[in-house]
Amino acid sequence: MTDKEFNIDTVEHAATTPETDLPWAELGLKSDEYDRIVEILGRRPTAAELAMYSVMWSEHCSYKSSKVHLRQFGEKVTEEMKRDLMVGIGENAGVTNLGDGWAVTFKIESHNHPSFVEPYQGAATGVGGIVRDIISMGARPVAVMDPLRFGDIDHPDTKRVLPGVVSGIGGYGNSLGLPNIGGEVVFDSVYQDNPLVNALAVGVMRHEDIRLANASGVGNKVVLFGARTGGDGIGGASVLASESFDDSKPSKRPAVQVGDPFAEKVLIECCLELFHAELVEGIQDLGAAGISCATSELASNGEGGMHVELRNVLLRDPSLTPGEILMSESQERMMAVVTPANAAEFERVMAKWEVEYSWLGEVTDTGRLIIEWDGETIVDVDPRTVAHDGPVYERPYHRPDWQDALQADTFRSSAAGQNLPQTGQELGAAVVDLMTSPNMADVSWITDQYDRFVGGNTALSQPDDSGVIRVDEETGLGVGLSTDANARYAYLDPYAGAQLALAESYRNVATSGAIPMAVSDCLNFGSPEDPEVMWQFAEAVRGLADGCKTLGIPVTGGNVSLYNQTAGRAIHPTPVVGVLGKFDDVGRRTPSGFERWADGQAIYLLGTTRDELDGSEFARGRDHLGGLPPKVDLDAEKMLGEILINASRDGMIDAAHDLSEGGLAAGLAEMGLRFGVGARVAVDGICERDGVDAFTALFSESQARALVALPRSEELRFTDMTSARGFPALRIGVVDASSGDLEVAGPYEGGSFTLGLDELREAWSAVIPSRFATLGEATEAVRQEK
Repeated sequence: MTDKEFNIDTVEHAATTPETDLPWAELGLKSDEYDRIVEILGRRPTAAELAMYSVMWSEHCSYKSSKVHLRQFGEKVTEEMKRDLMVGIGENAGVTNLGDGWAVTFKIESHNHPSFVEPYQGAATGVGGIVRDIISMGARPVAVMDPLRFGDIDHPDTKRVLPGVVSGIGGYGNSLGLPNIGGEVVFDSVYQDNPLVNALAVGVMRHEDIRLANASGVGNKVVLFGARTGGDGIGGASVLASESFDDSKPSKRPAVQVGDPFAEKVLIECCLELFHAELVEGIQDLGAAGISCATSELASNGEGGMHVELRNVLLRDPSLTPGEILMSESQERMMAVVTPANAAEFERVMAKWEVEYSWLGEVTDTGRLIIEWDGETIVDVDPRTVAHDGPVYERPYHRPDWQDALQADTFRSSAAGQNLPQTGQELGAAVVDLMTSPNMADVSWITDQYDRFVGGNTALSQPDDSGVIRVDEETGLGVGLSTDANARYAYLDPYAGAQLALAESYRNVATSGAIPMAVSDCLNFGSPEDPEVMWQFAEAVRGLADGCKTLGIPVTGGNVSLYNQTAGRAIHPTPVVGVLGKFDDVGRRTPSGFERWADGQAIYLLGTTRDELDGSEFARGRDHLGGLPPKVDLDAEKMLGEILINASRDGMIDAAHDLSEGGLAAGLAEMGLRFGVGARVAVDGICERDGVDAFTALFSESQARALVALPRSEELRFTDMTSARGFPALRIGVVDASSGDLEVAGPYEGGSFTLGLDELREAWSAVIPSRFATLGEATEAVRQEK
């Protein structure tokens, strides 16, 4: 087929030219998938149909390798878990009831591969895309978060990727006027060439404003509005994220989408006015797969039929072929269904906001998606076969042969676990080493490039344990959010690792005082064609589904990112778990640091410390990864959460911090560094009660633990509450606001060690800027250029 014939390929032409060769492999389809398309259609596909099937059947859009496992999130949900769930998995984002007529929607997705190819635009459009998912539910976006993972901090390519990603996130989110209230920054060589750029957005709406993605009402009009369609992002994330980067063969690296945050800001306000005036019957954002996705999903979810004239699409590039128009992932676009009676008012809103639009067609009852080009039919398909009934693979998987040896290689039995610090001087130096390692260091050089307080509703943000946003100014109603994952734990045991990510995110939300309500996950793994990677994925999903059932909170949506693998080397399994919690009044939230006015307050350790160093940050510092991750006890996590929430609500505690990476040593240091307030603590009681040595007491990463600071007048009430629940609570020290030092006593030579917080802060805060601050001018230049 010549280029000219390909560009004008009609259904009639396809039916009479079955011998024509089509570039199905170049578009990412397998031979059996192409054969199935031919079987579905009863003929070869047209060029436009091939384009649609290729992007919609991509791994990124169809979840063809993961959906057989993801079904557990629905199968294991109980009626009690559904109590506050208003919209679940299957829509653009889940919706949870907050009460008082308010609802909240949130979702996390990935933009990993695009961010490696073009860091600025890849990260920026990741923010833009997740925000449009929130808009399409009828909500006003109120905040974003970004869990990030990069390669080795000293690798040259990290210096290329990180500044661009950070600049893209800040440039887009700041321009939208959305506070960035948290996330994570992790450095590990396993992410070299496969950085993880995950983006979460949260929005709020009244119950009556919820919108769904369906095309209902025969005769209703279909309209595309927002930015014009261009050649940027053709195939974009849908194809790019569906194959590993591999030097041994050509990699599909299509143009990364180009974002315009100011156009999206206008689009937000325009959509909200449409919703308020009830001018749309259904709406869908255009992200991965572009018009292919919007038309097929709207039609499939509604009456089942749609007729579209593709020539009506407004273009930035008039040379685009029909297939390219269908595949383009140009940003800042929405598709809606509007009744004829509302068309004029819809046009008035578009004119008010100066948003371009084009009427593409109408809803039909034919059960077919018909797309024409200059009156000639180029697509005639059952939309369900495009959007929902694509391939489903039960990929083979098995436990890796090396897993047993990995788990047998414990930290204590390894060379790394010998000659551990024992004296006070050695332990103090070890705490400094821990806090000045890349993954424990201050990340404010990164987060200060994001606006955390724009909008005036941010109650807590990084570096507190969770971000907190006020929803209703009158009542103080609000939400708390946290995202967490520990890929080292998941590598050692994917089932437990996923539950530990869930537990930490749950604990962080509870630490702030919010009641955990819902989960959104971003499951980042290597190639599903590798049976060992597929085993990791299957175990992680099983662990997360079981964990959610135990904790009583449902998964409301999320994302799967596969093929995070280069030249056969996969990332560690990284199930990022976001938990959303509810505040009746954000004025009662609990910060994570010792306050200066809180001199003399009692410091309590909640939970039990065990000898759990495998996969820890201390072990990372000695280049060791082996053994089993910390024990998971979700019943204990649930009880700890109840204690933290009740103590916060009743005004018993003034500071709280979960214990996770870095253990007690990191928790104490971070609480002191938060506001520059010192403390005097002793670990003798921990050692005696839990039967561990001082080193273990400081660096173990046992779970279901937290630190709290409370007035002495509240100690009896607080300990009565923990005793009534049978939950371990040990008084280990007091806040010392006058010294500015962290003094840690224990059963070791020297009796105690003291860390000056000013000196520690200087070293702790210099780690990331020392590598990237010289790139600051270049980063700002990139931002200005974009």
